[in-house]
Amino acid sequence: MPALVQQIRDWHRGQVPGVRLYLLRDAEGRVAGRTTLHTDPDFDTKQGRPLQLFGLTEFVDDPAASAALFDGICSAGRSSGKAAAFGPVALLPNQSGGVITSGFEERGFIDSAWNHPYYPRAYEAYGFARRFESDTWICPTTRDPEEVFPFDEAQTEAEELVVHRGDRKRLREQLPILRGMLNASFAQLGYYTEISASQLDWQTDGLAHLIDESLLLYLTRKGEPVAFVLCVPDISEYVMKAGGDLNPSRQLLLLLTRRRYRRDAVLIIKGTVPEAQGQGYMRLLSRELLRNLRSGGYDFLRSTYVERTNAASAAQYVAMGGRPLHGYTFYEKELR
Repeated sequence: MPALVQQIRDWHRGQVPGVRLYLLRDAEGRVAGRTTLHTDPDFDTKQGRPLQLFGLTEFVDDPAASAALFDGICSAGRSSGKAAAFGPVALLPNQSGGVITSGFEERGFIDSAWNHPYYPRAYEAYGFARRFESDTWICPTTRDPEEVFPFDEAQTEAEELVVHRGDRKRLREQLPILRGMLNASFAQLGYYTEISASQLDWQTDGLAHLIDESLLLYLTRKGEPVAFVLCVPDISEYVMKAGGDLNPSRQLLLLLTRRRYRRDAVLIIKGTVPEAQGQGYMRLLSRELLRNLRSGGYDFLRSTYVERTNAASAAQYVAMGGRPLHGYTFYEKELR
């Protein structure tokens, strides 16, 4: 998956402060690698020490090139007093980034990573250690939702549980509801830092006209939001063909042809607020989601990375008959 041209342009123009872009060239002047450098005080606080973050990191299959690129990243971190280098992240682990460590024969998809097999070898030869090891998943939609995700309807009535769908016209009203549940349900994860309203607006800018309303679901209990799931149609192949350049004319073409990209869906994020966990609410949402995937003609559900220590989150995919798609990790190297 190419990085979006518009995103890189925003960083280069300084619209996201603090992101610096670098190219690595060989002796003949040919580009042999690239990276971005940035920091995030909230992530530092979460990890308990200052980190040099790097992202959009690509390099040719040459140990000298990768070592030179990593030298530059680590030197920048040491010169600014950072304890370790961490990445690749763009701009944070809960946004996008990472390196795949297996499943190289499987294509990448939106909000996920893909790289050649020599990438993890290069990182680890340089002394980087794996952090937050995870997997992406792929699940067929063929199983019966009622059998896969049984839920007691008496509980639905007793607790006044209501499943709500996304609404393109009201997405700006619904985003704060999702943000509140997102921050609460993910706060316990080691890689997650709280997302602000402005960050969520930036990440979802332009999403309204592409969203399949039946794949954005949230659950209320007596009127209070307790769980959510956000999936989007998998437009990865369109983005690949466009080389990551979603200019206005290509966005319009995508809008006009969006039904072509409804064979697969991508589960971007899901969660249950802490006080409501363990009560089966995600099972209820998963049942509704699988129903909607089947009725919408989707053959497969792909999921962005799930930590291997988070068996509860992966349980939905196991129940659907899914399998891990890519091994996934971030990398960290001590600098002091």
